[in-house]
Amino acid sequence: MDKLIVKNAGPLHGTITISGSKNAALPILMACILPTGRIELTNVPRLADIHTSCKLLNILGCRTTFTDNTVVVECDRLTPHAPYELVKTMRASVLCLGPLLAVLGEARVSMPGGCAIGSRPVDIHLTGLEALGATFELSEGYIIGRTDGLKGARIVLRFPSVGATEHLMMAAALAEGESVIENAAREPEVADLANFLNACGARIEGQGTSVVRIQGVSELKGTSYRVMPDRIEAGTYMIAAPLTDGELLLRDCPLPELDALAHTLREMGVWINETEEGVIVRSGDDLVGVEVETLPYPGFPTDMQAQITTLMCKAKGLSMVEETIFENRFMHVMELNRMGADIKVKGHTAVVKGQRPLTGAPVMASDLRASASLVLAGLSAKGATEVQRIYHLDRGYENIEQKLTAVGASISRVKG
Repeated sequence: MDKLIVKNAGPLHGTITISGSKNAALPILMACILPTGRIELTNVPRLADIHTSCKLLNILGCRTTFTDNTVVVECDRLTPHAPYELVKTMRASVLCLGPLLAVLGEARVSMPGGCAIGSRPVDIHLTGLEALGATFELSEGYIIGRTDGLKGARIVLRFPSVGATEHLMMAAALAEGESVIENAAREPEVADLANFLNACGARIEGQGTSVVRIQGVSELKGTSYRVMPDRIEAGTYMIAAPLTDGELLLRDCPLPELDALAHTLREMGVWINETEEGVIVRSGDDLVGVEVETLPYPGFPTDMQAQITTLMCKAKGLSMVEETIFENRFMHVMELNRMGADIKVKGHTAVVKGQRPLTGAPVMASDLRASASLVLAGLSAKGATEVQRIYHLDRGYENIEQKLTAVGASISRVKG
């Protein structure tokens, strides 16, 4: 397996352009099953998960090409079978279930595997699809779905699940009549999917709020659409600047969608300013400890919890993080402690004693965002940090070594 060698090369200075959003592009790619005609998606990040999605679409009978940061999709000979070999590598693959039911009336999709950061069951998805008129059985690890035609329904989610909200919007777009999703996820990526579907001819209102209304249409058409910038990638680089006492200009940074993170960083003493060229981030005075609670959007994003924990190691005094979304999302803490951090975890809460100098060490990433937090730690640690299992990192950050090296970091990839 590949690994990264990260060294402290001093403050980072320069410009980083934010890539397209992985979490927006993945459901949009699955939604490409719904329209007839040619779809062109631009600003798509070149990531392992995107390549996996294109492979899955090809298996389902679509034709895809991925050139530079543009994906072209045409789905005119669909087949309903999504095999385990692909779905096991990426949970978002299960989002093809609803579109296949809407177009073909049947689907056979592998159950997604487990996840290192916690349980993410698909029962909310299936319950919602059943309300739209689908029936399901589980056989040999596969979800087998059928419908004589999806019909609009009122669906109240027991939790504002991003995946379930996206899944039900896709299926309801071609259902007969009106569908209403209550307690819907409000994340910007959900709104981006709705905007893509509307560009194809769907009639969706309320995206970005807790109540989404979908008027079913008989047909969707191909379109050209630009995927939104990646707010989590942007947030990661927003932390890299003060962590190294540097200053970064982030181009195409979706600052309004990062309001909770920006508020927390400013509380810690980070200077953030939006200009015509982009968002400038740098350290202000000494960083101070804060309290953070992860929440569904617009609260503090769980996908930034590991990165903010690394910055807390540099801050003065005590900081506290309460993780309310995923039950196993403190696995990076043990690795940070191996580097000299002083973090204690009890239940869903981590307490960080700040201003503990970090020292480079071999560390192992447990998930995508943990990988990013360990790279960040290496940028500020004395000596060399060896980040192993970076295949997680390759799933979510486009050209992270090149982007950080271009602003002064010392990062090299060692092939496994």
